[in-house]
Amino acid sequence: MDYLSIIKHPITAELNDFIELFNKSLANTDGLLGHALEHIKQRAGKRMRPMLIMLIAKNFGKVSDATLHGAVGLELLHTATLVHDDVVDESLERRGQASVNAEYNNKVAVLVGDYILSTSLLHVSYTHSEEIIRQLAELGRTLSSGEILQLSNISNSELSEQVYFQVIKQKTAALFETSAAVGAMSAGADEMDIQAAMKFGQNIGIIFQIRDDIFDYYDKSDIGKPTGNDMAEGKLTLPVIYALNSTGNEEMLQLAQKVKAGTVSHDEIARLVQFTKANGGIDYADKCMWDFHAEAMQFIETCVSDEDVRRGLRAYLDYVIEREM
Repeated sequence: MDYLSIIKHPITAELNDFIELFNKSLANTDGLLGHALEHIKQRAGKRMRPMLIMLIAKNFGKVSDATLHGAVGLELLHTATLVHDDVVDESLERRGQASVNAEYNNKVAVLVGDYILSTSLLHVSYTHSEEIIRQLAELGRTLSSGEILQLSNISNSELSEQVYFQVIKQKTAALFETSAAVGAMSAGADEMDIQAAMKFGQNIGIIFQIRDDIFDYYDKSDIGKPTGNDMAEGKLTLPVIYALNSTGNEEMLQLAQKVKAGTVSHDEIARLVQFTKANGGIDYADKCMWDFHAEAMQFIETCVSDEDVRRGLRAYLDYVIEREM
């Protein structure tokens, strides 16, 4: 099924307006900065968060200028955090393309990230909505605290599902939660509807991250990272956390601590990946995704009346859980 076409159908014109505004926001003729911004524009993704903002806005009213500027502001904020994250993680690639720090250097990457963040603030101000400005400011704080929590968790010997979900709620899920909030706020939704939309967005974000984490256990070059890449970076995600906690396998627990310490070998990561698959880690993570999917469907069934938007949001939810990359 062509989920993306169904998602875009109710917001085709508005999405084109967003893309034009977003690209314009990153247009700059100043030498090095202009080249770096053009480099970033070339890796544009599927626009999942802006599409969610516009679908939610359309559900509660219409896509307005405030919606579009809010969408650009959020996407620029997210882009800035990715540029900075690549510096922190010393990543050489982003979506199969050289990261800014790899293409130029860390100093340029940090400054370009700062420029994009400032541009985000500019577009958020154009919404003329205090509640949207506050929402996106809180998002910036949440994303940063989520990154710090994830870094501190690497040195924590405990293998906790609770901490895992706490991290992804402050990272990926926060982006989708805020997207839904911006969409609802820009359309003048009441507080109860805003809260319902935010919970829907959070559920989508949790599904999105668990799906990403499952990808790490399979060798697919088009995903943009090798198998076991999360473990190579010291991260233990839901599938392996479940497999370790449900079996208590002492040998594998020792390997998990080596992952956290950054001393694990490629062969040991391969053994831990295989152990996870053999002990129900992938099946458990998959079940968790479908539980969050069922909760998200309740919002669509109870809070979405327009049939095109309803089909778009259903396709959105199904795409997030069933995507191949």
